[in-house]
Amino acid sequence: MAENTAPHNQQQLHVFFFPFMSPGHQIPILDMARLVATRGVKTTIVTTPCNFSRFQSIIDRDRQSGNVNINVHILKFPSDTAGLPQNCENLDSLPSRLLSNSFSRAVMMLQPQGDDLVRQYRPDAIISDLNIPWTAQVAKKYNIPRIVFHGTCCFSLCVTDSVSKYKPYEGVSNDWMPFLVPGLPNRVHITMSQMPGRFFRNLGLQEFFIQFVEAERNTYGVVANSVYEIEPEYVEHYKKISGKKIWTVGPVSLCNEKDEDMAERGNKASIDKDRCLAWLDSKEPNSVIYISFGSLCAFAESQLVEIGLGLEASNCSFIWVIKDGFGDGLAIQDLEERVKGRGLVIRGWAPQLLILNHLAVGGFMTHCGWNSVLEALSSGVPMITWPLFAEQFYNANFLLRQLKIGFGIGVDTGLKWGEEEQAGALVKRNRVAAVVSRLMGGSESVREMRERVNRISKPARLAMSEGGSSYGNFDLLIEDLLSLKKERLAKGE
Repeated sequence: MAENTAPHNQQQLHVFFFPFMSPGHQIPILDMARLVATRGVKTTIVTTPCNFSRFQSIIDRDRQSGNVNINVHILKFPSDTAGLPQNCENLDSLPSRLLSNSFSRAVMMLQPQGDDLVRQYRPDAIISDLNIPWTAQVAKKYNIPRIVFHGTCCFSLCVTDSVSKYKPYEGVSNDWMPFLVPGLPNRVHITMSQMPGRFFRNLGLQEFFIQFVEAERNTYGVVANSVYEIEPEYVEHYKKISGKKIWTVGPVSLCNEKDEDMAERGNKASIDKDRCLAWLDSKEPNSVIYISFGSLCAFAESQLVEIGLGLEASNCSFIWVIKDGFGDGLAIQDLEERVKGRGLVIRGWAPQLLILNHLAVGGFMTHCGWNSVLEALSSGVPMITWPLFAEQFYNANFLLRQLKIGFGIGVDTGLKWGEEEQAGALVKRNRVAAVVSRLMGGSESVREMRERVNRISKPARLAMSEGGSSYGNFDLLIEDLLSLKKERLAKGE
């Protein structure tokens, strides 16, 4: 899908998008690229062959509509040079977590190809995931603005900044003792066992992470897949502490209005969408709990068994997504037979937006990846939080303590990458059954929670409509970049 190399209309903005090759990062920035393209902006997505195959059908439908100018440029992923198996072009395709460092090296090796594309096409701006730090060097070299894309909420960005700046964990006697994070708009307590860095210590990624900090210095502004109305004090606080412009533009998932787009968002679903919808149609409103821990979760087999037996004991209807290559033992297979009709197990990729938007779904057990949180929140679905790694404990804190729209499963630490099997079953079946039954029950506190999440979902959805805050922020972002372009043209650059 090469594009014309002739100089483009000087009045039209041209933006390059660089998604990071991991589902939780790639999916929202692609949605954002598609939304920007609907505003008359020439949009170019830079990716690799295997990643393009995941979203090509959606881009093809957009292009066939005739209303957008979306291009895709393919970079050759250096698997062999980085010591990776062929076709391992996404974090979720790595055969072992211990290859994460090799994957990060491969990402850094893409810089010469990316530099050459920017030199050739001279876009007016780069919007890049924070996990591709070399885009800052390229943007500086060609004197164009780099906007960093953050796929998490401003609350978590602010907590991360305060923990790094003030080091409030110093002097804490153990990993499980709560401490106050200073300098925030509200009182926030966390523990050292919940801090993101501990989950990646054994992978040799420190140098890669340090480059993010340097890249931030050469960044013009920030776009976040969040909603101003659900965290206004943290959006304003992040502006203050970062000293940069920030545009909240979420929930970007709402650009997927067609069933086909919702079913294929991120990857082709492992279940026929019509079969999935028919199963949900057979259930009463708010009677089904959806269980998914994202594309990178790697539970021990013993933990999957405990989850399954807990779901069975809860007597609730459920949809449970199990990652490919996991849960293949006889215990899970026997469970599927016993709960047939009441439980639907999806192995692989699930059409999450379709599921969460269905009236039958009344709860979501989630790892608290921000995409999943925002999709559930937008659909008015309360959550059971089970954070696993990265900033997910901060997201869970925001849900439980700030928004009060969920219950915690009760974990006080996550899973270190590459050591999941050794962790075993941290949560037993009785706890799973009890929390699921509580959320799916009809107590007064649960009814109040459902009313609360429904109240929050309305401004979240309205934010993407004309006149909404995120809709307006897209306009402001484009106006800002156009203004910068005019300044460069006036200087003859």
